[in-house]
Amino acid sequence: MQTSTADFLNSDLPEPSELAGFDPTGPQRFFNRELSWLAFNWRVLEEASNKRVPLLERLRFLSISANNLDEFYTVRVAGLRELASSGNTTPAADGLTPAEQLVLIDTDARALMKEQQSCWKALRAEMEDHGIVVVPRKSLTKSECAAMEQMFLSRVFPVLTPLAVDPAHPFPFIPNGGFVLALMLRRRTDGRRLRALLPIPHQINRFVPLPGGSKGKPQRFLPLEDLLLMHLEHLFPGYELTGDCVFRLLRDSDLEIEEEAEDLVREFEVALKRRRRGQVVRMKISARAPAELREMIVQELALKPDEIIDIKGMIGIVDLKELVLDTRPDLLWPSYTPRIPERVQDHEGDIFGAVRQKDMLLHHPYESFDMVVRFLQQAARDPNVLAIKQTLYRTSKAGRPAVWQCLWCHLPGIYY
Repeated sequence: MQTSTADFLNSDLPEPSELAGFDPTGPQRFFNRELSWLAFNWRVLEEASNKRVPLLERLRFLSISANNLDEFYTVRVAGLRELASSGNTTPAADGLTPAEQLVLIDTDARALMKEQQSCWKALRAEMEDHGIVVVPRKSLTKSECAAMEQMFLSRVFPVLTPLAVDPAHPFPFIPNGGFVLALMLRRRTDGRRLRALLPIPHQINRFVPLPGGSKGKPQRFLPLEDLLLMHLEHLFPGYELTGDCVFRLLRDSDLEIEEEAEDLVREFEVALKRRRRGQVVRMKISARAPAELREMIVQELALKPDEIIDIKGMIGIVDLKELVLDTRPDLLWPSYTPRIPERVQDHEGDIFGAVRQKDMLLHHPYESFDMVVRFLQQAARDPNVLAIKQTLYRTSKAGRPAVWQCLWCHLPGIYY
């Protein structure tokens, strides 16, 4: 009986074969770290097209892929750019110099961003079929326009800072992640032209819900940049819009710390301030941007062609996470209830007793984070505890650790 070759445990090993032109001792045997990371992010994006994944979870994957790529540029690509600009030609283990890596990264990343736009277009159509619609400002009814004007005046207008760009008002500093609406305006009385920037505030959600969305009716959203364009008269009285575009910047956010510094806290403070004002590593701009506006932005930011990406579609795909609605559980993964470790239950909730029996490793979110809270509460009440020390790594916005945490309670001669 012939053994199936799929059963590798019981099958004979195949005869080795040689790859033509491959040197097993040379740099070809290594995968480039940066290109391998991009390949991983391609796989993240592929989940956004996986029909077995609920619709809004696919939208979440699309947002994650965009956020991953932003972080990749602000740290990894920024570091390579510094090496290349300093004239470093030392090849990595795979034989590629920093400049060669940047060329390959740029080609692959541009293809990835193009695929993100195609994915968003497909998901947007599916979302409309399920009653979640992102609409342009021209599609609003009179009653919706009135409601949006009230919302603009009460919530958005107070946090806006319109900025003229002329000889008396130089081009402003745009921080890392800055999302800006660029405007070309003309005064109605004498035709005087004005160029201006309107930074889009982070305090307001990117997608503004329109009134009227209820059970059985579509839930409609208006992009924040469209809301701003609808109400430019409040910001620039007497002017009319002649052209506009949006752009978004990423800056070098790589931290360089001198570990032997006398004051490490001060060293970090200075490094964080310096990171905010790092060099621009990438700018996305609307492909439809008027030539005059585009030229002004590129010139003022001193950008090179390989640092500019023209986008036909949505800029700031990372903001799509706002449309992952908790009110649509039918389009999300079923909610998960974290488990309580059996050993804690066996000790009737006594965390010290459970740990005293055996070390405990909690895996969040599969095991309840409440165990950590109980541990802290029990340690705080115990008069024998001398100190509580906790190390968190990569906490989420909700304050919970995204990766791991270590927690110690110091009793005389004992660590829990």
